[in-house]
Amino acid sequence: MHKVNISIDDVSPHPRSSAKVLDRCHELIEIFPNIKFTLFVPTAYWRLIDEPNQEPYYLHKHPEFCDTLKKLNKENFEIGFHGHHHGSRANASNNDEFKNASYEEAKETIDKMFLESIESGMGSYFRPIIRPPAWRMSKHAIEAARDAGIIVFCLSKKEYAIETYGGENENVATVYQTCNPPFIPLELTRETEIVYHACEWDKNYLSKDMSLSLIKFLKSAREKIEKEFREDYEFSFILGLAS
Repeated sequence: MHKVNISIDDVSPHPRSSAKVLDRCHELIEIFPNIKFTLFVPTAYWRLIDEPNQEPYYLHKHPEFCDTLKKLNKENFEIGFHGHHHGSRANASNNDEFKNASYEEAKETIDKMFLESIESGMGSYFRPIIRPPAWRMSKHAIEAARDAGIIVFCLSKKEYAIETYGGENENVATVYQTCNPPFIPLELTRETEIVYHACEWDKNYLSKDMSLSLIKFLKSAREKIEKEFREDYEFSFILGLAS
């Protein structure tokens, strides 16, 4: 059976990377009632380059945002971790939180991530899955996350990402992105993870046009496998794709 997951990164209280992306999700649910979305949420999102003086968007300081996520239909939505700040002030990068982290540094960040999820009242809503920012994660960070109770790592086989894993990705349950429009075009595989972003400045933002393209793809993919395999695909949460 072919399986399809739709993931959305950077869902946060940031005004340009916000829950507005859920409007597209609800439109898709109207057409595909069983569709499954995994929302990857940073617990204290920090756009360091664009907003150097802005404080992090701590979840507990944005209860309306948290309430929106809590009310989502659990048949269609799950929530995974996308780091704590997403970046680090030391090098003013938005994507390197786990890229070069030692075990101790990663453990400290993961502990803060878990504590913030609890303080916001969302501790029980997060599933034990993580997508590191920009898919970058050191060997030691993977070890620390596994030891802290993370079960599934959502990673990438892009060279710039996989070179950071130090081979440790082979020792944990993983889901690798297969589509990342427009960078990696939509294509149906046995286990398809289609990745989008909530941030409006990203070319991979799940915009109205991106959503329409996804609808067209999902419909044509269904027709194709019905013809070739005499079966349908099923929508899946991340744990259903993990290997």
